Amino acid sequence: MIDLTIRRDSLDRNIKKARENNVIIPTIAQMQEPESIPGAIRDKLKNVGLWDVNPLNLFRITWKNEAKEFGGGYQAVPNYVELPSSLTGVPCRILAMAGKWFPTGCHKVGASFGCLAPRLVTGQFDATYHHAVWPSTGNYCRGGAFNSKLLACDSVAILPAEMSKERFEWLSQIAGQVIATPGCESNVKEIFDKTWELKQDPTMMIFNQFEEMGNPLWHYNVTGTALADLYEAVKRPGDRLAGACFTSGSAGTMSAGDLLKDRYPHVKLAVGEALQCPTILENGFGGHRIEGIGDKHIPWIHNVKNTDMVIDIDDEDSQRLLRLFNTPDGQKYLKEELGLSDELLEKLTWMGISGIANVLCCIKMAKYYELTERDVVVTVLTDSAVMYQSRIEELNQMHGAYNLQEAALDHNLHILGLKTDNMAELNYWDRKRVHNLKYYTWVEQQARDVKDLNALWYDTEGTWDAVHQQAKDLDELINEFNDATGLLKAL
Repeated sequence: MIDLTIRRDSLDRNIKKARENNVIIPTIAQMQEPESIPGAIRDKLKNVGLWDVNPLNLFRITWKNEAKEFGGGYQAVPNYVELPSSLTGVPCRILAMAGKWFPTGCHKVGASFGCLAPRLVTGQFDATYHHAVWPSTGNYCRGGAFNSKLLACDSVAILPAEMSKERFEWLSQIAGQVIATPGCESNVKEIFDKTWELKQDPTMMIFNQFEEMGNPLWHYNVTGTALADLYEAVKRPGDRLAGACFTSGSAGTMSAGDLLKDRYPHVKLAVGEALQCPTILENGFGGHRIEGIGDKHIPWIHNVKNTDMVIDIDDEDSQRLLRLFNTPDGQKYLKEELGLSDELLEKLTWMGISGIANVLCCIKMAKYYELTERDVVVTVLTDSAVMYQSRIEELNQMHGAYNLQEAALDHNLHILGLKTDNMAELNYWDRKRVHNLKYYTWVEQQARDVKDLNALWYDTEGTWDAVHQQAKDLDELINEFNDATGLLKAL
């Protein structure tokens, strides 16, 4: 469980610093249902841009922001893309909830909040002494650096050197320090090695998304609830929620699937990964180009026992479709040949590379289980194409200017031509094999206790359920923190 032990002296310093910097902290309940956010805060947000470094943007850590770059409020149904059968080639409904309308343009700002908030409101993290260190394969360190800035905390962002230049350019303006580690998305150990080095400095506090239980706490309660709300809002008579697919990354989003399985027990939950690094599928290794999903290990926070299927996606598919959805000729093909509306074409740009991979996982699941037009599969779009414009230009330089012929080829080969290869249903012993891989990363390399590792497998109610339920305890501490600053009462 998350340690919520109070450290009074440093907590008092955090409260003082928050008061000085006009920081009011939102609760998990407000992120679930933003209509419960005080009206005075909602009014002030009318004059705040989505990416502004303004503490009020902590209240935009929700899936229910309006799709506006400036001054947006909230809406009852999360922003989403529904992929038509003419595009996907499968009859089932595929709903993808969009992370583009979070601050920083990515939902990882929520996961990082889930990791930082418990230590901030207990005083375990001292905002006047500690630096918040955010080891990441891309977006998580962006979210962590942003939240640190909003909360007036110093930050250190760590990410692989081969990530898109948009990330580095943005981080250089937000993070206190940016560290590029060797390799690409799958070079997670190099990131962990750097954190071990930084741990020698007592002022450095590590917020490792791959092991911090605040990550699944946030996704279970906020992302999971939002997906359930989305489904309930758009379902038709006779529809059933058949599946949910999420590429692994830190596996935080997989806990949203845990909530869906609690509410809809028949749901199939799939984890996706890159075919070029098939760690879950076949204990494999390698480098890949699906930015933001680190591999070669199993995250500590992945509740493997609750995962029904693994689906591997060829990273070439995601790269080709990035151009299809984000170039003039690609969009012309989609409009003229498939009849997609201008509104839908715009929404297709809400998919970043990992979001495209998530959608491809949904298509492969639909084909495997022979889902019908009454079945619904859900996923999330971590970020949007905004973070990959340099990648699109690189692809254009590599392959030449995009054209209608290539667009037709990419649609037919990389979407309609998807097969049910490189995927597997996981039985009990398959899941335990995957879980056991945690030993080599977390016990041997990261000095975690093997008893805790076994508890993740055998004591599901005492571990996963207990963590999910800590949201109420965290909210109580957040309310006490806000009461102590006096800022909320003064609005």
